[in-house]
Amino acid sequence: AIFEGLQSVFKPLGIYIAAQCCEHLNRAIIVEHKAVPNAEIVNVVPQPKAGGSFATACYSAFEQPVAIEHIKADAGLDIGGTLIGMHLKEVAVPVHMQLTHIGKAILIAARTRPKFIGGERAHYDESLKDGYPNF
Repeated sequence: AIFEGLQSVFKPLGIYIAAQCCEHLNRAIIVEHKAVPNAEIVNVVPQPKAGGSFATACYSAFEQPVAIEHIKADAGLDIGGTLIGMHLKEVAVPVHMQLTHIGKAILIAARTRPKFIGGERAHYDESLKDGYPNF
């Protein structure tokens, strides 16, 4: 149900879902091959007790699912504490939502923004402080 709800919103917008596995496979991410055509694919098929239910649902529903180990996502939802931070771009910013749980699982959201580099004399593009440009 969670996958269907997310996919119904994101697919028409051209946004791909990347599902981090859990239960012994938390380094693996399940994603549509079209989203990562040049990524190095790893060989694993998630199952409910080795990969988790959400990744299994994504693998079953995607047109051409692949598993990869590395991705740098712009945003994410962490359902149940799978620690998605390793798969986000470097500067993650918490997103505070009214909904904090799905069932008994904690729900945490994050987005990313570009790094501020250069120190106190540097000047910054204020339009980037809240996220990436929409090219």
